[in-house]
Amino acid sequence: MCNRIASAVLFGLSTLVAGCATSPSTMHEYGQPEVLVAPSNFKGVHGLAVDTKGRLLAGSVIGSAIYEVDRNSGKASVFIPAPEGQADDIAIGPKGELAWTSFLQGVLRYRESDSAPIKVLAKDLPGINSLAFDQKNGRLYASQVFLGDALWEIDIGGQKPPRLIKKELGGLNGFEVGKDGWIYGPLWFKGQIVKVNPDSGEVKTLASGMKTPAAANFDSKGNLYAVDTKSGELVRIDPASGSKTTVAQLKSALDNLAIDKQDHIYVSNMADNSIEEVDPASGKSRYITKGEVAVPGGLKLSADGKTLYVADIFALRAVDTQTGKVTDIKRMQDSDLEYPFTVGASDKHLLLTSWFTSSLQIIDRGAMKTVAELGGFKAPTDAVELPDGSVLVSEIATGNLVRLNGDGYKNREVVLQGLEGPVQLILARDGNLYVTVAAGKLIRINTKDWSKSVVAEGLKLPEGLAETPNGRLIIAEAAARQLTEIDPIGGTRRVIAGDLPIGFEGGAGMPPSYIPTGVAIDARGNVYFSADRNNAIYRIPNR
Repeated sequence: MCNRIASAVLFGLSTLVAGCATSPSTMHEYGQPEVLVAPSNFKGVHGLAVDTKGRLLAGSVIGSAIYEVDRNSGKASVFIPAPEGQADDIAIGPKGELAWTSFLQGVLRYRESDSAPIKVLAKDLPGINSLAFDQKNGRLYASQVFLGDALWEIDIGGQKPPRLIKKELGGLNGFEVGKDGWIYGPLWFKGQIVKVNPDSGEVKTLASGMKTPAAANFDSKGNLYAVDTKSGELVRIDPASGSKTTVAQLKSALDNLAIDKQDHIYVSNMADNSIEEVDPASGKSRYITKGEVAVPGGLKLSADGKTLYVADIFALRAVDTQTGKVTDIKRMQDSDLEYPFTVGASDKHLLLTSWFTSSLQIIDRGAMKTVAELGGFKAPTDAVELPDGSVLVSEIATGNLVRLNGDGYKNREVVLQGLEGPVQLILARDGNLYVTVAAGKLIRINTKDWSKSVVAEGLKLPEGLAETPNGRLIIAEAAARQLTEIDPIGGTRRVIAGDLPIGFEGGAGMPPSYIPTGVAIDARGNVYFSADRNNAIYRIPNR
C-alpha cells in the first residue's frame, strides 16, 4: 500500500484519495448492458400531418427525419431520413404535395410525390418553423420563429425568392390557411390566436389570454382548435367571438396538432416523444406512441447512487436507478428550462448547459429552483463546479475553458485555450479536471496552474466520461459506438461494451458531439449511459 494517503473533500463529500503515482490495481468485470429506461420513437416530435393517403407523418428536428406512424400499433418508421428529413413542421398540398421546414438548417424542402425528387424551395432562413398550403390555389406560406420572426410566401416552382408578407409578428407558429384565404395561427410570444391577410400583411386578433399557444388547425366543420404548450390545453376557439373552450387537458410541452378528414385530432408532445389522439367530443385521449425520455444526453448520479439526473433536451428528469421510474423535474415551456444537453452536479447545484441556446443554468438541488441563468457562451458543452464555488464551462466553438465566479457568477475568465473541441468534463478524486475533446483526446488539467497533459489520444469522438471507484475513467467513444475504460496514470485501455446505440450524427453545421452520450458510475462500479440512437438509458452491471 502506498504510504502517502491524502484526504480530499470534493463537493462536500469526504473521500480518501491515493496519492501514489501507481495505476489502480483492481479490475472491474462488467456484464452486458441492461435497459434501465426503454427506447422510444423520434428525438423530440414536432410537426404532424395526415397526407392524402391517410398516413400520419411526424417530424423531428433533433432526429432530422420525418416518420410515418401507424395509428394502431404506434410503430414509427423513417419516411424521409436525415439530414434532408429534418422537420419542424409538415404541410400537405391540395395535390398531395409534401413540404417541410428544416429548422436548424434554415431550409424549406418540397416534393410533389413519393417518387419525385426532393427540392429546396428556400434557404438561409434561420429558424424556419411553420408552413401551410392554401388548399384552394396551392399557395405556400412559411414562418420564422425563435431565430427570426417573419412570414413569407414561398414560390413552389423554386424560381422566385421568398416574398416577405410581414415581420415581427410575435412568433407565428403552427398555422393553417382558412377557406377565406387568411392565415390562422398562434403568436407564441403574445399569447394570441390571429389571422393574417397574406396579400396585405394585415393582422386581426381572434383570441387572447393564452399562455404559450403553439399551433392551430381547422376541422372539416370549420372549428378552430389550438394547443397551448405551457398549459398543456387543447382548446376550441370560436373565430367570430374569440371564446375558448377547453377540449382536453394534456401535459405541457405540446408542439403541434393535425386533424384528419374524420376529424380525429392528433397532438404531439416534444418532451415525451408522444403523439396522442383526442376525441373532440368527449375530450378523452389515448397515446399512439410515447417515451419515458425524449433525447437523453448528459447524466449525473446523486451521491447515494439512487437518482440519475438526465439532461433530456426538452426536460430535466430524474431516474430511479433501482426501478427505472422517470420523474419530471422541469419540462420545456412550463418552466425556465433552456434545452439542456448536459448536466453537471455538485453537492448544492445542478449545472445545465445548452450549445443551442449558448446558456448555462444553475439549479439549487434542494429546492430545484434556478439560481442563475447565464448566456453569451460560445456553444457551451459542459460545466463543473469547483470546491471554491466557482464554475468551469467548456466552449466547443472556441476551445476555451471559462471560469465563472463572483456575485451571480458575473466574473468570467478564460483560464485555458486551445482545447480541440471540448465535449464533457469531470473533476476526479485526484483533484484534476479531465476533459474529452472531439479531436480524439482525453486531457488532464491541473486546476491550480491550468497546465494540461494528454492522457490518451486516438479516441473516436470521445464524449461522456465518469470515474470508477478504482480511479479509472470510462469514456463513451461515440463514433466507435463503444465504452472504453482508460487508466489515467498508465494510459492503458480496454473496451467494456461495444456495438452500442450511440453516435447519432448531427450533420453539417452542428457540433460534432451533437447529442452527447452521457456516462455515470455509482459507488459499486455500475455504469450508466444514454443512447442517442434509440433514446434509451442503459446500465452495465459491475460483477
